[in-house]
Amino acid sequence: MASVLVTGSSGRIGRAVVAELTRRGHRVRGFDRVPGPAGAEFVVGSLTDRAALDHAMQDIDTLIHLAATPDDADFLSEILPNNLLGVYHVLESARLAGVKRLILASSGQVNWWQRESGQIPVRPTEAASPRYWYAASKMFLESIGRGFAEMHGLSVIIARLGWCPRTPAQEQEIAEQNWAQDVYISPRDSGRFFACAVEAPDTVRFAVVFGAGRPTHQLQFDPSTARTLLGFEPEDAWPEGLSS
Repeated sequence: MASVLVTGSSGRIGRAVVAELTRRGHRVRGFDRVPGPAGAEFVVGSLTDRAALDHAMQDIDTLIHLAATPDDADFLSEILPNNLLGVYHVLESARLAGVKRLILASSGQVNWWQRESGQIPVRPTEAASPRYWYAASKMFLESIGRGFAEMHGLSVIIARLGWCPRTPAQEQEIAEQNWAQDVYISPRDSGRFFACAVEAPDTVRFAVVFGAGRPTHQLQFDPSTARTLLGFEPEDAWPEGLSS
């Protein structure tokens, strides 16, 4: 069983990931600005708090990095410190602690304009076309992830995620748009997806995979790499699993 640190563990996806990993018998430690469930192993801190990160990384062999400022918040005050400087601190802390596998949460927004123009399903090998600053920050994450795989011999899995709604307003947005329903991923499938990434063979050195549910109308993201390398098959299609 793996010893896993989950950053952003108090978020909607983070809670589902922690629950699924725990159910499968892995040792799980959470890291977030907000404490997790009572009794769970947890470190409170921010992505720019290097001391807290170094403490959280002790005796960890696998990192799932979910924590980030989501979507297009202000670049200078939120995206820059959390999605760029925070990535530096998280990955350097992991490297120095001897973490062997990095599972880094990216976004389907990295391939926004291919999908918008109907070039679907988007494949992981296709050139990026970021929606805006948030997606550009995820390209930074992906690029340095590749660097860590090559320079330090770590196993790195880049997870380009679909849309797991965090609020009722986002659920309503998805309900009103066919393409959004096709990139939806439920919390339950999110937990299973990241657990499959933790349990993927050691032979996976660097991979980019899409994580989305079963499409309702038309396939948007190519699921074959996640299926082949991770053994992940989504179970939920919109709106299944919203309450999970």
